[in-house]
Amino acid sequence: MNDVAFVVDQLLQGYAGDPWHGPSTVALLAGVTAEEAATHPVAGAHSIWELVLHMTAWQNEVRKRLAGKPATFPSEGDWRQPAECSADAWAAVRNDLGESLSALLQDLGALMESDLEAKVGALSSRDPTVTTDVTRRATLCGLLQHNAYHSGQIALVRKALHSGA
Repeated sequence: MNDVAFVVDQLLQGYAGDPWHGPSTVALLAGVTAEEAATHPVAGAHSIWELVLHMTAWQNEVRKRLAGKPATFPSEGDWRQPAECSADAWAAVRNDLGESLSALLQDLGALMESDLEAKVGALSSRDPTVTTDVTRRATLCGLLQHNAYHSGQIALVRKALHSGA
C-alpha cells in the first residue's frame, strides 16, 4: 500500500471504520439528537454540533490547500455556531461532514506518491497560527490528528451528556 492509499485508509477508518484509538466519528455521532448536539454540558467546551462544523470546515480547507489554494482559515469559519437547532439541520451537518471527506478522498485518489512532497499553497495571512511551507503529506497527517482529537472531544461531550455532568 502506498502512502496516498494509506492516508485514505486512515481517514476512512477514523470516520467510519474501526480505528485503533476508539469509536469512529460516525459511531460517536450515532443516536445523538439535535438537542444533544447543540448542548454544552461541559463548561467552556464546544458542543458536538460545533465540533462537527469545525471538522467539516477544516476538511474543506485541507482540500483547498491540496489543490494549491493559499493557506488560510476555513472560508466558512473556524468555530461556527449552528444556524438552527432542528433534526433536519443536524442531519444536514452530519451529511456535510461525510460529503467533505468524500470530496477530499476523491481528490486524494488523483495524487501520485511523489505529489505528497509538494508544498501546500502560500500563506495568505500574516497570522502565525495559519501554517504554510509544509508538504501535502504533513498537512494530511495533521488532518488525521485533528479529526482524531476532535472525535475524542465528541466522545467526552457525549459522555458528559449521558452522565448528567
